[in-house]
Amino acid sequence: MNGEQHNQIVSLIWGIADDLLRDLYVRGKYRDVILPMTVLRRIDAVLEPTKQAVLDMKSSLDKAGITNQDSALRQASEQAFYNTSKFTMRDLKARANQQQLKADFEAYLDGFSPNIQDILDKFEFRNQIPRLSKADVLGSLLEKLLDPSINLSPYPVMNSNGTEKHPGLDNHGMGTVFEELVRRFNEENNEEAGEHWTPRDAVKLMARLMFLPIADQIESGTYLLYDGALGTGGMLTVAEETLQELAAEHGKEVATHLYGQEINAETYAICKADLLLKGEGEAADNVVGGPEFSTLSNDAFPSREFDFMLSNPPYGKSWKSDLERMGGKSGLRDQRFIIAHAGDPEYSLVTRSSDGQMLFLANMVSKMKHATPLGSRIAEVHNGSSLFTGDAGQGESNIRRWIIENDWLEAIVALPLNMFYNTGIATYIWVITNRKPEHRRGKVQLIDATQWFKPLRKNLGKKNCELSEDDINRICQTFLDFEETEQSKIFPNKAFGYSKVTVERPLRLVGIDPNRVYSPKEIKSLKESTERSDSALPVIRKIHKRDTNPDPLRGLFEVTIGSKHCVAEYEPDPDLRDTEQIPLNEDGGIEAFLKREVLPYASDAWYLPDSVKIGYEISFTRHFYKPQPLRTLEEIRADILALEQETEGLLSEIIGDSAR
Repeated sequence: MNGEQHNQIVSLIWGIADDLLRDLYVRGKYRDVILPMTVLRRIDAVLEPTKQAVLDMKSSLDKAGITNQDSALRQASEQAFYNTSKFTMRDLKARANQQQLKADFEAYLDGFSPNIQDILDKFEFRNQIPRLSKADVLGSLLEKLLDPSINLSPYPVMNSNGTEKHPGLDNHGMGTVFEELVRRFNEENNEEAGEHWTPRDAVKLMARLMFLPIADQIESGTYLLYDGALGTGGMLTVAEETLQELAAEHGKEVATHLYGQEINAETYAICKADLLLKGEGEAADNVVGGPEFSTLSNDAFPSREFDFMLSNPPYGKSWKSDLERMGGKSGLRDQRFIIAHAGDPEYSLVTRSSDGQMLFLANMVSKMKHATPLGSRIAEVHNGSSLFTGDAGQGESNIRRWIIENDWLEAIVALPLNMFYNTGIATYIWVITNRKPEHRRGKVQLIDATQWFKPLRKNLGKKNCELSEDDINRICQTFLDFEETEQSKIFPNKAFGYSKVTVERPLRLVGIDPNRVYSPKEIKSLKESTERSDSALPVIRKIHKRDTNPDPLRGLFEVTIGSKHCVAEYEPDPDLRDTEQIPLNEDGGIEAFLKREVLPYASDAWYLPDSVKIGYEISFTRHFYKPQPLRTLEEIRADILALEQETEGLLSEIIGDSAR
């Protein structure tokens, strides 16, 4: 079956929604009925040939008193799902009485296997049945979906002369139809579509960035794929297809197992249904979802490690409720987010509660394989805040530091604006691996792909452009070439790190005694009662032992008290306190920077080494900004003369009008 036939089926189903649900639901709510009914019709058609075998098996199991029947019933149905009710949809279509139809339809739903029940529950489909029955629409829905012109069966519809009227729909074709329905419904609700559905062009790019660098290293075997913000599952299925294609091109046979987690119940239901419709029953069993399955506070795969991971986590979404469930910042002990790094056994990756997107990245990094030849590869899309939000020592910066100092960050790709359905903000793909090739070690590649796109003829929500096949290939080739160009910059890891240094200056108070040390209580009183002056003497708060060497840059000053030379510390003035961000790759380090940039203007300044914090941030603007060339003097002069002439003409008209 070709794409035109797929679209024809989608249009017919879409027409059913318009015909039957227009007066019952607002347009954006058609999906609440059409998506689960489409799933049910496909499943019903697939189960028809083995219906009697399932009923016979059910009867035998009941007689034998066997309660754990799932595996045997799956075997009888020859599918990953089954229905033990005595009804099929064709049986139900014949019901003339609405009350009888409602009762039998509910019995039909109750007969489905647990994985289908999970989908129905997450769709909350049973809540729609009273409404459909009361409006006398349920029977019409069944009749329309069973019409031979909408063949959702894997078997062809035949003409009376034995020729094929409509071809059967294989699992891949059914998946395509279902995905297209989801896409259309997402467009109808484009204000929320981007939360659950990443554009296919972006997903293709992410998958290729993840697989292409190691395409010739893939061996025959089994690989695990994971998405911690699963949505409708499109990322996993595209990644699976890409891996299978690349393996086949290199003469390898690979088996893939898909795993994922999604907090939105309906979106999870769509994903699970899509996997079942495509014949991926095992994958459907490996995805979990619903409000109780937040990836941050309830990791469904705590002991799993994965070969390939990709995700589009929510941006700017509060995770405060997750944080509270995890014990709050002070009580959080999750080993994904409290780790050992840089000599700190409790190095915190916990971000601000207002935005948890970086924690999804930390979650995936925690699931990397470290004992296999290929290790793990990750592609995750973020907005711009993940590049720079968070001060040194805060969660976001600590995550960047942890990843970069372990040399896991391979590249970041800046995507075109307006790529996603519900936002026009800048977005970036992070590519991470714990098996960097030799030529990439110690380096990070930044790629500016913001100008590589094709405009859409019609906007989809806020999405007004897409990545064509040529654009995707161009980005991937730039990534693989790993060369300095106008759109590709390569930096040593340290280029993104900095030391946040607190610079102090002494508290200077008029009329103090220069020959004594002041206690904290005295200093507090003096601050309230004594005038500050740049020309006054500094307040001494501590005298060190005789063998202490002076070190003014670290706050140890040589002073004379009475006739004795000693080393003292001054009380810092909080009003004069400042901070400096000093690059980690600064020649000579912190001291050289302070001597060059601070001491010439404040000779009494110092810093405390114990207060230094390491931070990391990545600025695309700094590295790729192209200032607009200044206009020439001739152009400016011409504009001024033109304005003068225009102004004189207007003035003449005004004066002339008033004179008349």
